[in-house]
Amino acid sequence: MNVLDFSNLKLAICADYGEVSRVSAGYVLGAVKDKANAVLGLATGSTPVGMYKEIVFAYKNGGADFSKVTTFNLDEYFPIKNTDSQSYIYFMKENLFGGINIDMENVNIPNGEAADAEVECLWYEEKIKAAGGIDLQVLGIGLNGHIGFNEPSPYFEAKTHYVSLDESTIKANSRFFESEDLVPRHALSMGVGTIMAAKKILLIVTGEAKAEILKETILGKITPEVPASVLQLHQNVTIVADRDAAKYFL
Repeated sequence: MNVLDFSNLKLAICADYGEVSRVSAGYVLGAVKDKANAVLGLATGSTPVGMYKEIVFAYKNGGADFSKVTTFNLDEYFPIKNTDSQSYIYFMKENLFGGINIDMENVNIPNGEAADAEVECLWYEEKIKAAGGIDLQVLGIGLNGHIGFNEPSPYFEAKTHYVSLDESTIKANSRFFESEDLVPRHALSMGVGTIMAAKKILLIVTGEAKAEILKETILGKITPEVPASVLQLHQNVTIVADRDAAKYFL
């Protein structure tokens, strides 16, 4: 693994997806070992699946205790039933929560079944504040630079909010659905301000398709048209990427 420093941002370049998953899991496990009641911000999608498998493996081999950990997920489709196999609460139970000793009372994900999206967003912000803020926020990145479901926009959304998904995001996520028509067109997402308030941020990036947007994120101008570019302003960001995604930095 090769590590490059860009001011407050570090880029760890791994050989492949397997190493990315192991290294990323190490950051999360380290946060929990350092603070038993750590508050973790978590992400969904295909990229962190390997990391979650590594975390479950570590737990089952006595390498972690999640009994006092609190989690907040970045986002959820809206509307969507919690029992829907494409909901993010379902994803998290299948890929992480079902394999570790976390108290489900300490698990927080925006409610895709909420009667009022605005009220749900306000409630979510209050829950994060009451928990003392997020210690480590895990992020993935979209091909258009979105983090969470903060899509390219003329401005940065600060707080958790209701968002209309870009066509590019709908198309990219259609691989998880039977057809593109079934992909929800809206979501609830942490805002950029909420993400940036985390004490530490871990961004995981894999695949050559993400190489261009990773370069823009690290070296491009800071703009809401590339939401991930705002990470240049955070004081403690680690990006873990495979060689394909980091090809411009080799």
